[in-house]
Parts: sequence; C-alpha cells; structure tokens
Amino acid sequence: MLTEHNQTQDYPLATRLLIAGGAIGPLLFIIVLLIEGATRPGYSAWDHYGSILSLGPGGWVQITNFIVCGLLTLCFAIGLWQVFRTGKGAAWGPILLGVFGAALIVAGVFVTDPNLGYPPGTHGSGPQTLHGTIHGVNAIITFGSLAAAIFVMARRFAGDPNWKGWALYSLVTGILVVVSFIAATAVSALDESGVFPGSPTGLLQRIGIIVGWGWIALLAIRLLSQMRSSVSRARDAVGADVKAQP
Repeated sequence: MLTEHNQTQDYPLATRLLIAGGAIGPLLFIIVLLIEGATRPGYSAWDHYGSILSLGPGGWVQITNFIVCGLLTLCFAIGLWQVFRTGKGAAWGPILLGVFGAALIVAGVFVTDPNLGYPPGTHGSGPQTLHGTIHGVNAIITFGSLAAAIFVMARRFAGDPNWKGWALYSLVTGILVVVSFIAATAVSALDESGVFPGSPTGLLQRIGIIVGWGWIALLAIRLLSQMRSSVSRARDAVGADVKAQP
C-alpha cells in the first residue's frame, strides 16, 4: 500500500477527495438499501434482490443509489491508482474496482425485470426484457469484478507488513462475496420454480453486499487515516528541522 517512500508524502487534496469517495459511496449504498428494503410496501428484504427496489413507486431512489455509488467508486479507483504507483496490484486493483463502479452505474441505468412477486401484482417471473437481460448479465460482472479486486489486493497486502491482517480479511471477504452471490442466484432459481418458495435470496445477497461494499469503505478509511498520519509526520519533521537550525 503506502510504501516506505510515500508514507511521508503529502497527497494533494484532490487525491484525498477521490479516496474519500470510496468511504462515502459504499456506506451510503448499504444504508439506503437497508432502509428502502425495510420500509418499501410489499417488499421483503428476506426474499427479494436489492435491485428490485429500482421498480415500482420510489424506484428512483435505488436507481440513484446505484449510480451515485458507482460514480464515487470510480473516483476511488482513480485515487487508488494515484496512491498505488508500484507493487502487486498497482494496476489491476484500481482497474477492477473501476469496472465494479462502472457496473453499478449500468445496474442503475438498465433496471431489472419484476421478479419473485415484486412489484406487488406481478408474476413470479415475467417475460425477460432487453434491459432486464443486461441487468442480469451485469450482475455477474458487478460481483465478479469486486471479488477479483479484493483477491488482487489480498495478494498485495500479504507482502506488506504495514497491512498485517488485511490479507486474511480480504481473502475471507472475497470468498464471502462469491459464495453469497452464487447462493442467492441458486435459491432464487429454486424460488421461481416453486421448489423453495420464500427463499432467503435477499438475505444472502445482502451478506455479500455488506461485506464487499464494506471492504471498500474500510480500505478507503484506512488510506485516509494513513494520509493524515503522513501529513502530521511531515509537518513534525519540518518543525524539527526549523528548530535545529542555528
């Protein structure tokens, strides 16, 4: 992450703001998703995908949530690229997070089709539209790029003693993102076919979202903390040099 060379580097305000996007966007996304899921009439956070909140009255809230989080994640990816100059994952980490951010924007633009009885009055699984198909394929890109980015960063963290513990944390997070996505997809299909009605599709997906999006936010917060510490050390060093002058 921040190497010995740049631990005392004073990053410009623009870079710090870009990194801050990684803390704000994912946390805001989680909060809005949970609130909307708990308060939307006819919606079940246990049974329904989060993206289904883009449908029906108030659907603009989740659409906006997708797009805003995507834009802020793209900003974070750019900031991460500015911080990562060399080393493992210096290129692929930011690139994959950029793909993830772009995929979130696509998810907001191309909304999903009615599914699992939501909005109320719709069938369990209606005809597939073009925008619904794009949304479904894009979900694989969204969760796949996030998991890949986390695994890439886990490899980087493993070789950096300053990030002790983050390699294991990232590895576990990446696995949970993949497993929750596969599990949610599987039980959703069983629910649609009538084999497993009332399946915990929404719960399983939310596990992946909370741990995955939360990983981005915690990474951004950690970087911002290191940046503040590096600024303080640099100022202390300058002050010491001034006092040492005759």
